[in-house]
Parts: sequence; structure tokens; C-alpha cells
Amino acid sequence: MQLSRIYASLPEQFSAPLTPTPLRNPQIVALNEPLARELGLDPDWLRSPAGLAFLGQGSRPDGTSPVAMAYAGHQFGHFVPSLGDGRAMLVGEVTDRARRLRDIHLKGSGPTPFSRRGDGRAALGPVLREYVVSEAMHALGIPTTRALAALTTGESVMRETMQPGGVIVRIASSHVRVGTFQYFAAQGDTQSVRILADHVIGRLYPELSDTENPYLALLEAVTARQAKLVARWMLVGFIHGVMNTDNMSIAGETIDFGPCAFLDAYDPAKVFSFIDQNGRYAYGNQPDMALWNLGRLAETLLPLLDTNHERAVEQAKSALMRFDGVFNEAYLGGWRRKLGLALEEDGDARLAGRLLTAMHRGEADFTLTFRRLGDVVRGGQTGEVMSLFGPGSKIEDWIGDWQARLDREERSAEACHADMQATNPRIIPRNHRIEEMIRSAVAGDYAPFHRLTEALSHPFEDRTDGFEAPPTAHEQVKNTFCGT
Repeated sequence: MQLSRIYASLPEQFSAPLTPTPLRNPQIVALNEPLARELGLDPDWLRSPAGLAFLGQGSRPDGTSPVAMAYAGHQFGHFVPSLGDGRAMLVGEVTDRARRLRDIHLKGSGPTPFSRRGDGRAALGPVLREYVVSEAMHALGIPTTRALAALTTGESVMRETMQPGGVIVRIASSHVRVGTFQYFAAQGDTQSVRILADHVIGRLYPELSDTENPYLALLEAVTARQAKLVARWMLVGFIHGVMNTDNMSIAGETIDFGPCAFLDAYDPAKVFSFIDQNGRYAYGNQPDMALWNLGRLAETLLPLLDTNHERAVEQAKSALMRFDGVFNEAYLGGWRRKLGLALEEDGDARLAGRLLTAMHRGEADFTLTFRRLGDVVRGGQTGEVMSLFGPGSKIEDWIGDWQARLDREERSAEACHADMQATNPRIIPRNHRIEEMIRSAVAGDYAPFHRLTEALSHPFEDRTDGFEAPPTAHEQVKNTFCGT
């Protein structure tokens, strides 16, 4: 295993070195062996005492110290100038089998200089939630951090009650965030902003290094990645829950799965996160919030864009104005695929919007609606999909118009059905299943966690495993919590 320390080699203001804190009795709950091999890591070594020390406390074989990364962030619109890895560490970077550089990062590994009087630990429940949801997002084809391992620590952490502790080992293209840029910009440290931007370009966007204005090109590239990412979230009903600037990755990957959730019944105003009392990060607000966050990134880059402030502002505005076009193209394209449409017609956006209106009125399940529409294409029977809708939805009128639209497609029903079922998942990480899994795990039974993780690794396959059903009235989860 060849571990780099590229980020840790940046000037000292970028991170703080750590002395790994031993865990009382670390045990592996889950080890993602395919991912380990993709990273060139030996699963047998990872299960050894040295591997456990590496996964649980960041002890590198070469003895080099892990680091806690510095960053700031807007949290629910309020700027906090110093946040940083308060319960996490960057162990280092590894080059995977595709020659891509990937971060190895622990959460729940102990206190750091950024812990702000916290214990630096994580509870097992949120660790398993992040493992399940991040791997499910990967299986859905959505850019995301990955889960390499989940461990118990043999220690308890105090949240509202005493809970078993856990550590998650996550993998990312980078853990640099919008808030990382904000950390230095807030101090007026333009040189560090420039060093950080050069680091990001070299690592994530090397094709930009020879452009006329690499920093403007960086803003444009990050804007495009985020627009596409949020469109993909929306197309599967994902609600991040805490879209603060410190939780927005410059790599365009989904990061930090604290109070995240997936829609059951469609509702554009749906909020799960208990701390989001005003609905800032509601499902339907996510594109606007992503653009708002990108505006904060643009502010940090202004001194690099042009020596003339007014020209820099205009360049930044021009870059940000590309967000809507990229988002709308990805979103509408996704909707066409979800509805089995290969051709493009001017009325497709309205057709999709009418379906969402019917789903909202009829409180229809987001995931199953599209899966059942695929069955309609193959069999022609509408009973199952219509049974998902309550009274007043007028879904039958919409289905007639959709079928007329499908009749204008130049391909077979079989091809249309195959495309829809490869686009619309049968199962998602439903909130009530995650809560059931966490309750069992905290009680010492990890079998539900493993069953759920395995099922979610094949989200588009037709199976009979019971995970696709929406929650009953008493199973509904109304609030989620950061919890770690």
C-alpha cells in the first residue's frame, strides 16, 4: 500500500497534525472488500491488528501523522469562520487501480484541534446510516463519497443517551469543500486561496490548468458538476438535509449524510432534518441552495479572477448563470428517461410537471410511481400505478396523455420498458428501514444492516425481499438527526 500525503503537504494553515487516539476494542462491522481491492488495499491486512489501527484511528504503516482539515462554512445561512474536522481525520491519499487519487478519511476517530469542546467521536447509528446511504447512492449511479468500512469502538458516546461508538472510513476524490475556500477568504488570505485553487485544479480539474483564466474555469466547472449532482438527487427523491457550504464538495460528490433521507410520498416542501426548522433545505429548494452555495465560492475566488473587482464580479456572475441551463438540461433529460421518452418534444417538461402535481395531490410514493409506470409500458394495465394515488389526483387523465406521447416514440414497448426499469430504482434506502436497521445494530444484531446493504447494491433488479414497500402510517419517519 502506497499512501500519499499530498493535502497534508500544503502549508501548515491548511490542516493540523494528529496523534491517533487508540480505541478501546475496535471491531469491523462491515468491510467493503470490492472497494478495498479497487483501492489496492488487501482486505486480509485490513482485518489484521495493524489494519484495525489504520481503519479505526488512522495509524499509517509508515508512521506519518494523519491530519484534521481546516474549513469554515455557512450553516443554515449563518457564517462560522472556523469549523474544520472536529471528529474526523484525513489519513492520506491512495492511487486506485484506475490511477485516480482518492482520500481515505475517518469520521468518529477522536478529538482534534477543531473539536470545539466536542468528544470527537461518532455514534454507531449515524455511522451505519452513512455507510448504507453512501453505498446506495453509488449503486444508483450518483457521484458520492464511498464507505470502505464501519467499525464499533468498544466505547460509548453520550448524545441524548449513551450509545455505542462507531467509526466510518470513507473514500472521496477530495474532501475540499466550499467552506475550505471560505476559511482562508474570511481571513483575507488570498495567497492561501490561490494555493488551494491550484491544488484543486491540479488534482480534480487538470484540464483547466492551461486555460486563459484557470480560476474562472474552475468556478464554471464546479458549478456544472454541482448542477448535475443536484439534478440527480432530485430524480431519485433524495434530500441531503444539511446543504451547508462546509458540506458541498468541490469534487461534485455527495458528502456528509447526517440527516439525509429519501422521499416516500412526493412533497416538494418535504423536510426531514430536525434542525431545519424553516425548510431552508427542503427537497424542492435544493437547486436554489446549491446555487447560493456556489455564490459563496465565487466570492472567495474574486481576487483571483481579475485585479479589477467589478470585472471579477461580472465574470463570476456569468459563471453562476450557467447553473440553471446545466441543471435544467440534466433534470429534463432525466425526466425523459424516467418516463420512457427517447425523443424530445417541447411539451415534455409540462408533462413531467403535471405528473408531479398529480403525485403531490394524490400523495403517491415517489419511487414506486415510476417503477409501476414501467410496468404499464410492458403490460398496459394501469391498476397498480393508479392504486398509489389518493382521490383528486386526476392521474388517469395524465396517464392517457403520457401513453399518447409514448405512441410517438420510434421504438418498441420492450425497449422502452427496459430503459425505464434501468433508470427507476425498485428500492431506495427508505427511512423506516434504516431506522429499523439502526435499532437492531445498537442492540447487537447486524443482520438487518447486512441484508439492507446487500439489497441496495442492486437497486434496479426485480427481487422479492420486502424492501421496496413504503412505510405504513405507524412506520413513517418524520425527523432525521445528524447524530454523529
